[in-house]
Amino acid sequence: MQPGPRNAITDVPGILVGQVERVDPPYLTGTTVVHVPGTAVGGVDVRGGAPGTRETDLLAPVNSNGGVNAIVLTGGSAFGLDTAGSVMRWLEDRGEGVRVGQGEYDVVPIVPAAVIFDLARGGDFKARPEPSWGADAIAAATDGPVALGNHGAGAGARARSLKGGVGSASVRLDDGTTVGALVVVNAAGSTVDADGNLYGARLGLGGEFAHLRTPVEPPPPAAPGRNLIPGPSMNTVIAIVATDVPLDKAATQRMAMVAHDGLARAIDPIHTLVDGDSIFALSTRTSDEPRLSVTDPMAIGQLESVYAAGARTLSRAIVHAMLNAESVQTPAGTIPSYRDAYPSAFQTD
Repeated sequence: MQPGPRNAITDVPGILVGQVERVDPPYLTGTTVVHVPGTAVGGVDVRGGAPGTRETDLLAPVNSNGGVNAIVLTGGSAFGLDTAGSVMRWLEDRGEGVRVGQGEYDVVPIVPAAVIFDLARGGDFKARPEPSWGADAIAAATDGPVALGNHGAGAGARARSLKGGVGSASVRLDDGTTVGALVVVNAAGSTVDADGNLYGARLGLGGEFAHLRTPVEPPPPAAPGRNLIPGPSMNTVIAIVATDVPLDKAATQRMAMVAHDGLARAIDPIHTLVDGDSIFALSTRTSDEPRLSVTDPMAIGQLESVYAAGARTLSRAIVHAMLNAESVQTPAGTIPSYRDAYPSAFQTD
């Protein structure tokens, strides 16, 4: 196994990613959109205690919808869900969606969404994603490299006392299958162990994280004022795992379920009452070949291989989010990046 050529979710055929962010004070937030022009079978699994989501019920295997056109990951807490509306209108203008009439544009685009809590992180409670940011992000979507760290929905993200952000990774399995992941790391838990090592780095492929060393710096102090509003810290990790293996809806949902293991291997604690941890899964194969089912004994081996790859790839994506995040200044103080908090982790012998 080895990473795909971009080591990003865009290595999965049919996946495009676009992002917008605003980081000039008092803004510190953004929106990330995954566009699937050929549609994809979708699934979702929500395990955090404080989720903010849209159109997740539609993805259940017992419901009739067959696919999704795009998925929105965004800042702004529940207010950020408005960005999905502009994504729908952008898709409608191009005739992408479930056809409900005879007209060229008689479609209803399927656009699930999930949000992170980053309200007031840049200093102003109302400095959050505008509804139009969704359309701006999908219009910018490409199958090229994914901008990591302080981009898109990762602009205002943090992981305990460190700056979080957007991460992505991929793997090409020995049979040619591609699995990719994209994550927005905004966790109540920590991505580093007591010695300052990134939990997920042990799952790197080949020499992916061989440049990292155990740092000598003490951990940064707990950051006061993690949110500029009273009450407990509010967070959430949201992610997408994708593959070009043809999966039916139940098998795709199972991929999302197993992918939560990738969160647990790279963040501790996870799935808390102040996180809304949610993972979407996509199967992008659009051919007429039969789709793998969890009820088919002959498919179990291939399914387990894909599911395990999805979880591990998600852990690696979390590491890339932390390594690419940059320190930011906020009214509550500096949110240091992993690189700035643990510079000795990058020193060569």
